[in-house]
Amino acid sequence: MSERLLVVDDEEIIRDSLTFILRKEGYEVDEARNGVQALEKIMSASYDIVITDIEMPEMRGTELLEKISLRSPQTFVIIITAYGSIETAIEALRKGAYDYVLKPIEFDDLIFRVRKLLQHRSLSLENTLLRKELNRQYDFHNIIGQSPAMKKVFQTIEKVAASEGTVLITGKSGTGKELVARAIHFNSKRAAKRFAAINCGAIVETLVESELFGHKKGSFTGAVADKDGVFKVADGGTLLLDEISEMPLHLQVKLLRAIEQREIFPVGSNDAFKFNVRIIASTNRNLREEVANNKFREDLFYRLNVVEIHLPSLVERVDDIPLLVGHFVNTYRGQMGKNIKGVTNQAMNVLMHYQWKGEVRELQNVIERAMIFCENEYVDVVHLPDNMQKLSTAGDAGLSGESSTLKDATRGFERRFIEETLQHHDFNKELAARELGISLSSLYRKMEELKLPVKHSSSSKDE
Repeated sequence: MSERLLVVDDEEIIRDSLTFILRKEGYEVDEARNGVQALEKIMSASYDIVITDIEMPEMRGTELLEKISLRSPQTFVIIITAYGSIETAIEALRKGAYDYVLKPIEFDDLIFRVRKLLQHRSLSLENTLLRKELNRQYDFHNIIGQSPAMKKVFQTIEKVAASEGTVLITGKSGTGKELVARAIHFNSKRAAKRFAAINCGAIVETLVESELFGHKKGSFTGAVADKDGVFKVADGGTLLLDEISEMPLHLQVKLLRAIEQREIFPVGSNDAFKFNVRIIASTNRNLREEVANNKFREDLFYRLNVVEIHLPSLVERVDDIPLLVGHFVNTYRGQMGKNIKGVTNQAMNVLMHYQWKGEVRELQNVIERAMIFCENEYVDVVHLPDNMQKLSTAGDAGLSGESSTLKDATRGFERRFIEETLQHHDFNKELAARELGISLSSLYRKMEELKLPVKHSSSSKDE
């Protein structure tokens, strides 16, 4: 899409001449006969550059410049001034104008200045976005874990980051799928470009297409200005399609076409935009089951699933809980200005044995809450939510917190968690293994290792 310019001058012949010359250079150009009309246009549309005369009725160019600086700071302004008004032009530069040209206007000189200013604007905006992203410091360091399951994830991230392949990240809500997507981006060749994310399940269905591909002014009710979709915003960088399973079926067709053709059509436009974006998708659902149930297109699934990274739940990486707890304590200690050194053994035992349905996100929230209420050097059981405090009174050996080692606590947690899962499924081993995310043979091996009694299901013969 070409750059948009606005020419503001009360002299019609100058407006027409500048508009004609600039359009010949391939720019989209609008006109305004005074500052008031220009401001109305700027409020309803976005412009890359405004070229304005200084001396105009109703609103002077310098006043228009000040209003543009406040309301549209990403729009650059070039001032047109007569030779005898150079002092006014210098004043305009001090107020935020980026350049000025003298009357009579040399068209070749103006075109040269516009080109250079557009290049400067592009670099300036790109650097601003880059600084914002880098300041968030999403990298491997933000993904905590030393368990075998997480080491496998790190190895996969390292390999896939060096490629341009499409990635599908799977895992329960709260396991850190966006962190992994950002780690892939910031360790790739696209790290200097934009990372953009869109949650496909958090947008009203009627607006998903506009958010993805953009729209033209007037293409539907409420489209008061042109809008860039995330494919254009992320051009040259990486786009995360979060919770891709929530995308409506009729839009999955358009998404598939866009990915295959590497081009998009904004809503209300027949002009294609060729994009260069690395696609990462994420989901908390089993997409193979969604395909089997005709809720997700099979061809789109295979297009997205070039490389799959599955994020383990906390039950699969219990050994990482102390590391995560330590990380969150360090994070909130600085934010809250508290001298909290860690958590007590009793509190850690409770955290190790709790069934984290909200995964890492829930653990983080619990630690933040506990540190708000903690006035001691260590977070204790009393600082945890009420439902978790009840665990500390359980008669489980792994919960006593007196002589239990980390290995004992982990073993006690596994035993009870597997036993509760078996009971939930009436001791149907196959269903229990599926919920636990392990094979049937692994479940039998765990039962033997933890000395769990082998009971038979009353509703099915899985032995």
